[in-house]
Amino acid sequence: MKVFQLIPEMESGGVERGTLELARHLGSLGHESIVVSGGGKMVRLLEECGTRHLTLPAGRKRLSSLALVPKLRRLFTEEKPDILHLRSRVPAWLAWLAWRGMDPSTRPRLVTTVHGFNSVNRYSEIMTCGERVICVSESIRDHVLRHYPKAAPGKLRVVHRGIDPADYPHGYRPSAEWLDAFQREFPAAAGKRLITLPGRITRLKGHEDFARILKALADDKSLHGLIAGGAHPRKASYLDEIRNLFDAEGLGERITFTGGRSDLREILAVSTVVLSLTTQPESFGRTTLEALGLGVPVAGYDHGGVGEQLGLLYPAGRIPPNDPEAAVPVIRRLLDDPPQVPAEHPFTLQAMLDGTLAVYGELLR
Repeated sequence: MKVFQLIPEMESGGVERGTLELARHLGSLGHESIVVSGGGKMVRLLEECGTRHLTLPAGRKRLSSLALVPKLRRLFTEEKPDILHLRSRVPAWLAWLAWRGMDPSTRPRLVTTVHGFNSVNRYSEIMTCGERVICVSESIRDHVLRHYPKAAPGKLRVVHRGIDPADYPHGYRPSAEWLDAFQREFPAAAGKRLITLPGRITRLKGHEDFARILKALADDKSLHGLIAGGAHPRKASYLDEIRNLFDAEGLGERITFTGGRSDLREILAVSTVVLSLTTQPESFGRTTLEALGLGVPVAGYDHGGVGEQLGLLYPAGRIPPNDPEAAVPVIRRLLDDPPQVPAEHPFTLQAMLDGTLAVYGELLR
């Protein structure tokens, strides 16, 4: 089997990571894997696992990108892939226009993946154009059915995102050396029970709600808040706004901003409770699953993919969406008497890879 994946770039992010994971899996099974993107630091990882990378600026949102349509059609005709897998809107439009002009009897089979709750319009509808449409959660499938009535239910397939249990083993504890270095870097967190909000510094992640929750829990001096995530330079003013908010609430010494980290697994593992407070539903919520995989209690707003995970794996952590007041008793219960997090879950990397290849197999049969 020869599989083309199209993506704007291979720089960083969840979609890029999933592209790499699938490419690596295809290569391990002896299939031919090709990724078309504008490039990025993850290209080296693609090539190391035997995937060919073809550089095309297929993610640029401009009219001049339409010039790539005949180039893509020639590429598909020459390479003769069996599967064309589209993961983002601009490349999907370009590739679909190229694919549509090919002979239906010889062109590749078309798969799209809806990775997120994109704005509802004709531009986003392209992600439902595949002969099979992969939805990364039941919430995404419901979103597609609700907003795109032309998307036939029979072609939708739910393939949840997944993590490798070997990377996030249940009960994992960081080394004493790591813990010592972490506590030296962030002494205010040493010896405290950590309530951690992971994720990028953006308005959608619920930092304002976190401040209200932490203030309501301020009577417990054993608790310390941790915001584990970096801010893009364009978000610097918002980061200052959030820091000032915690200071204004008298929480300046009860909160630590770690910035962007490469050791998030270790931070999650030493946390007492991990939070998900996104003000809008996430399509899946990988970080939440990573914490649950490690066996760490999670409290999160009960919507989107996070709600699905909690409903199945840890219902004690469900919070009514966008209700920080309702979050406080939920978090207190998890701090005082947390139910055990199940040692196994169905959201594995292997299940995601097997599910994706099963979709390919449907079309090729």
